[in-house]
Amino acid sequence: MIDPNALAPHYSRFRVAERLLMTGHSHQAWPDVAREAQIAAFDAAARDVDAKWGPAYERADRVRAGWRRLLGDDDRGEIALAPNTHELFARLLSAVDWRARGTLLTTDAEFHTVRRQVDRLAEAGWIRVRKVEGRPVEGAVERMIDAIDDDVAVAVISSVYFATSEVVPHIAELARACAAHGIALVVDSYHHLGALPFSLPDLGLEGAYVMGGGDKYVQLGGGNCFLRFPADSDARPVFTGWFAEFAELAAPKTPGEVPYGIGPARFMGATYDPVSHYRAAAVFDFFERESLTIDRLRELSQHQIRRLATGLARHLGGGDPVGHPSLPGLRRGWANVGGFLALKTTRAAELHEALKDDGVPTDYRGELLRFGPAPYVTDAQIDAVIERVGAAIRRVGV
Repeated sequence: MIDPNALAPHYSRFRVAERLLMTGHSHQAWPDVAREAQIAAFDAAARDVDAKWGPAYERADRVRAGWRRLLGDDDRGEIALAPNTHELFARLLSAVDWRARGTLLTTDAEFHTVRRQVDRLAEAGWIRVRKVEGRPVEGAVERMIDAIDDDVAVAVISSVYFATSEVVPHIAELARACAAHGIALVVDSYHHLGALPFSLPDLGLEGAYVMGGGDKYVQLGGGNCFLRFPADSDARPVFTGWFAEFAELAAPKTPGEVPYGIGPARFMGATYDPVSHYRAAAVFDFFERESLTIDRLRELSQHQIRRLATGLARHLGGGDPVGHPSLPGLRRGWANVGGFLALKTTRAAELHEALKDDGVPTDYRGELLRFGPAPYVTDAQIDAVIERVGAAIRRVGV
C-alpha cells in the first residue's frame, strides 16, 4: 500500500504534513512539481513569445494521454480539453438537433454543472428536461431506462454521486438502452477518475460522451477538464471557438458551411491559458514516476475511508458503519463508495464551521458533511480528525 508519510515531502508547498486536510474530494493538494511547471510555462512565454504554443500543445497532448490512461480508453475516442466541464457540456448540448428530439433525460442527483444548465435551458423553452429520482442509487439506471421514449435526445448521469460518494451501478445497461434508441449518453466521471478504477470497455461506454476534470482526485488543479467523445462522432457543436478550425484557417472554405477540425478540435473553444496544461502534464508524470496507479490509490482510499467511517461511527452511537443511517454512502458496502465519506446530519453547516475553527477543513452540501482524505494523509492525521469530529459533535450535536 502507498505510504502517505513517504508522499508528504512531495507536497511541501501545501504543508500537508502540518495540516488536517479533509477536502480531497473538492481540492487535493498539488505536488511541488506543479509549481515548477507553472514557472516553466512563464519562462516559455518569456522566451518564445508567440511561439510558446508549440510547447503548450505538446503539454496538451500529454494531458490527453493522461486522461486516456485513467479512462482505460482503447484509442477509439477523442479527448477535447477545456478549462471546465461546463464549457464542454454546453458545447455538446449545442450540437444536438433539439427540433428532432426535444427531451434531455437525467436524474435529480447530478452536480450543479448539469443541474443548473439544463434547468435554465428548460426555463427558456429551448429543451424539455425529464428527471428521474437518483436515490436510492439502486434502481437509478432502471428508472432512467423506463423513462426513455422517442423524444429523448440526450441522457446524462454520474458514475459516482457528488453528494454521497455512491457508485452508480449498471451504467452499461443504460449505455445499451441509449444506443438502441439513438440517444447520446453523457457520463459525468468527475468523482470517479483518480478515486477508483474506470474502464470504458468494462462499463460499456465506448460510444458514450464522458466528461470530468482534474481539480479533485487527480491533483491537476483548475483549468484541466475534458470531454471524451467517440472518434466517429460527426457532431457539429454551435458553441465553439476559432480553435475548432485552427488547422483549417488557411484552407478554402465552402460557402455556407462552417468547417471543423479533426479529432479533439471538434469541441475546442478559443485562446486559453496553457499554464494549466504545463501543471497537469507535470502531475501526470509525477503519478507515473511514483507508481501512483489507480489500483494502489484505490487500495489506500478504501483503507482511509474504512478507518474514518469506523471512527465516526463510534461518535454516532457505535455499530457497524456499513448501513449506518448517518453514513449514506456506505449503504451498499465498502466497495460501492467512492473517494470521500458523507455524514448526513441536520447540523452539517454548524459542524463544518466548528471543524474549520478546529483546523479541519471540510465542506457540506445541504445535510451532507463531506470528508475527503487523500494519498498524502496519514493514519495519525485521520485519527486526529476523528477525535476533533467527536468533540464537534459533543458541542454542536448531530
